Amino acid sequence: MAEAEAAEMEAWEPAPGGARRSWNYVVTAHKPTVVTHSCVGNFTAPDHLNLIVSKCTRIEIYLFTRQGIQPMLDAPVYGRIATIELFRPCNESQDLLFICTERYRYCVLQWDGSKSELLTRSEGNAYDQIGRPTDKGQIGTIDPHCRLVGLHVIPFGSKGHLNEPSNIRLEELLVLDIKFLYGCDRPTIVLLFQDDYDARHVKTYEVALKDNEFVEGPWSQNNLDNGASLLIPVPAPLGVVIVIGEITIAYFSATTFRAVSIKQSMIGAVGLVDPDGSRYLFGDNTGGLHLLTVTHDQGRVTDLKICYMGETSIASTISYVDNGFVYIGSQFGDSQLIRLNIKANARGSFVEVLEQYANIGPIVDFCCVDLGKQGQGAYKDGSIRAVQNGVVITKQASVELRGIKGLWSLKSSSNDPYDTFLVVTFINETHFLSMKMENELEETVIKGFDSQTQTLCCQNAIHDQLIQVTAKSVRLVSSTSKELVAQWLAPEGFSVNVASANASQVGISSGYIDLRENLGGEIVPRSVLLCTIEEVSYLFCALGDRHFFSFLLNASTGELSDKNRVLLGTEPISLHTFAMKDRTHVFAASDRPSVIYGRDKNLLYSHVNLKEVNHVCSFNTSVFPESLAIAEECQLSIQTIDDVHKLRIRTIPLNEQARRICHQEQSRTLALCSFKSYIAAELSEAHFVHLLDHQTLGVLSTHTLDAYECGLSIISCSFSDDNSVYYCVGTAYVLPWNTEPTKLIAEKETKGAVYSLNAFNGKLLAAINQKIRLYKWLLQDNRTHELQEECTYHGNVLALYTQTRGNFIVVGDMMRSISLLVHTHEEGLIEVARDHSPTWMTAIEMLDDEVYIGADNCYNLYTVLKSNDAGITGSLLIIGQYHLGDFVNRFHHGSIVMYDPGSEIGQIPTIIFGTASGAIGVVASLPQDQYMFLEKLQSVLVAYIKSVGNFSHALWRSFYDGRSIGEAQSFVDGDLIESFLSLEPDKMKEVGLIMELPADELCKMVKALRKLHCHEHRIDGR
Repeated sequence: MAEAEAAEMEAWEPAPGGARRSWNYVVTAHKPTVVTHSCVGNFTAPDHLNLIVSKCTRIEIYLFTRQGIQPMLDAPVYGRIATIELFRPCNESQDLLFICTERYRYCVLQWDGSKSELLTRSEGNAYDQIGRPTDKGQIGTIDPHCRLVGLHVIPFGSKGHLNEPSNIRLEELLVLDIKFLYGCDRPTIVLLFQDDYDARHVKTYEVALKDNEFVEGPWSQNNLDNGASLLIPVPAPLGVVIVIGEITIAYFSATTFRAVSIKQSMIGAVGLVDPDGSRYLFGDNTGGLHLLTVTHDQGRVTDLKICYMGETSIASTISYVDNGFVYIGSQFGDSQLIRLNIKANARGSFVEVLEQYANIGPIVDFCCVDLGKQGQGAYKDGSIRAVQNGVVITKQASVELRGIKGLWSLKSSSNDPYDTFLVVTFINETHFLSMKMENELEETVIKGFDSQTQTLCCQNAIHDQLIQVTAKSVRLVSSTSKELVAQWLAPEGFSVNVASANASQVGISSGYIDLRENLGGEIVPRSVLLCTIEEVSYLFCALGDRHFFSFLLNASTGELSDKNRVLLGTEPISLHTFAMKDRTHVFAASDRPSVIYGRDKNLLYSHVNLKEVNHVCSFNTSVFPESLAIAEECQLSIQTIDDVHKLRIRTIPLNEQARRICHQEQSRTLALCSFKSYIAAELSEAHFVHLLDHQTLGVLSTHTLDAYECGLSIISCSFSDDNSVYYCVGTAYVLPWNTEPTKLIAEKETKGAVYSLNAFNGKLLAAINQKIRLYKWLLQDNRTHELQEECTYHGNVLALYTQTRGNFIVVGDMMRSISLLVHTHEEGLIEVARDHSPTWMTAIEMLDDEVYIGADNCYNLYTVLKSNDAGITGSLLIIGQYHLGDFVNRFHHGSIVMYDPGSEIGQIPTIIFGTASGAIGVVASLPQDQYMFLEKLQSVLVAYIKSVGNFSHALWRSFYDGRSIGEAQSFVDGDLIESFLSLEPDKMKEVGLIMELPADELCKMVKALRKLHCHEHRIDGR
């Protein structure tokens, strides 16, 4: 930790007393998806072309191959990434990576190809108590000749190492951009700044390192485009600087100046195309992608030309890869890999989108609907995102068939990569379907098979043969001639009722299988399966009472161990193996079908988006590769299954910016507040309230708000003495005039913006500017209802958020932190306690009656306690604080996974939060003894989990409000705890010795915690 920051670390004592939800486990359920920076270079090897992407607090490294972009590393960074840039010092064969965080911790990283990991070549801290950060945020830049890094001034030493940073004072206060110039004997910066009269200028300075000062540079230029925001230094020999504005793009040097007009827009990202600086790509705020060409003659710039290329997501970063491939990173929409074609398509676009990478950020609001959440993007890329925690299966073809008792797929030859036949059996007959050249399934005949009885098992056998097992026979048939080769007939009085086969063996039984393991109870096994997943042998057993057992199987001794049990559905289960991407998975068919698969030698299961499945088999054809044949009650279908390892994100584009969303269970609908911008003679907005079906997310109806009226809050609520359920929308007018809206049940004019609404004991609670107001639902003589004010509380600067529990109300204020109100019939709304710290809240929630959690604009979480001690009445005591490093917009009670409420993990209360970076997290309240154990484990793991850049975990998680730093308390970092599972076995044992707990027991404990958020359930104890 830096000495300056360590000196600021305040002593912190927990508040007196205690509370049931004072001890919390914070963990990321879905990583950030918003892309803030990207760069392309030769990082992992001299001949590798890499894309490096930063997403808030994570870096991702990819390798470009002929097959596409291959991920190489996804690593957390202990800090919010503010600057990321590749550079190559002299005598280096590949690039190094410079990273700096918003709190000025920096490092230089290189890639260790032998271990496939990051090495820290240099690190440091440029934090300065005296210096003032720019209003635009941190601006970092590297001298193209690798002499300096511009944050403060950080000189390069030898071999990419950085020397101690130093400060050089700038006279200009409002700095908009800084870059180093090319081809200068001394390091020279070009500075874009705004003066006290809002005029914008460009100035150059030379850096005199010996004197630690700036010297006036070779040129300057005053009075630029008032929207000028970005500088692009062009490499030598051109050596000019391009200034990007809102209505002009200009280039400057000591001797030249020229500007070209552009359509008014805000340009947020620029990417270099050619190494000599002759072409650049830039993206604007409408998603337009443009090509800027610098024409020149003998080293002298002659003109700038701009060509519209097409539409992409709104770009926050642009990285040109090679051969027309471009990566578009976005904060507001999906990031994209595009190709720029030589010829335009019918729409006049040169852009071809090759891949899209889902981004659910910024999450401005969400609600829990069954197993999903809703997230939104922004501007024209605004959307609803349905985040699902199960496996998505998509129907490709279907036919109506009832009474199916079994399904099997067969190949016509052992060398055939695809399946040819689909065997469908019924109670008294069997049908054979084959895939024809016309890509259609039609019924066929396999002469050697018995089609007049129910089939129990089918299988491809060695020597290009097929096996069919029925109640009375086992048949071996040639797969080429379809003739019977051999058969076994059951003795008289013997009837086969259970059968299984592989390529060389057939197992049959006329009774029950003896499972030599005590399963408890007297329920008979309905389905038993032996299979190998990730080179681990398992025995699976599904009982008739919906219990599913898994065992580890020792293939040599036949010994079963590590018994685990879960509940799957409410009906008997049948188990079927299938393969996808050369991996074996198991499909558990029932009224709640699930897929069982492996990850890191652990068994996981995920529910499937189907209601009821009776039978399943793999069906891999050229038309439907890696598909499944699925028999439901009334139909046979061919369906494709998505990658089981991914969280499902379904996008419903709005082409509007969503602001608030709410779910109403009674009507099975969602209500959405959104707005859309129009650019005509002047910029204008239209605001809407959409009603959506909560399953299809299709728009059922739309209510357009008044001109200048915008929706700020929305809830579903009911009122006393009224059985109806309503959506209540809080709005604000940005201009004083208005017209009356239509199609409303009731409305109430307020003197201020309605920032928050809550249902409150059969009434409506509203936060209106600085007031908290309670309305009752009054029945008029004409049988209509109206909202009538009951009581009001004055005492906030700007009340943005409210949450209620019983008669208590927690208020989150823009500047006055958290306050607690209570409602009584005698006194109305009165304040009973307050946190007196000056904190700008971004979200609040009530964990229980006494403990409340809040998030602030400095990316912190903290908890406060309503004290019952007589001596400290009137204060909310801070009992926990933690730096999350992300901007939380919403808390919500609930869970993103399903588990048995009676299980140990089901007793842990949780809340979910959504952030501006697109991350979804969970806060779980733990018993104090468990928390204390995990806090110790966290302190031990810091020494075993290698951090990027050797950044300090304790400093990263310390509470930071821009003024002071305080040690994290009453929160434990679940991401660090769960990284224990990535340690090598010998390191796990070392940690176990320190914790005085066997490594396997420690593994079980950490894996149990993962069930709090992991969208798959673990079903073994390994």
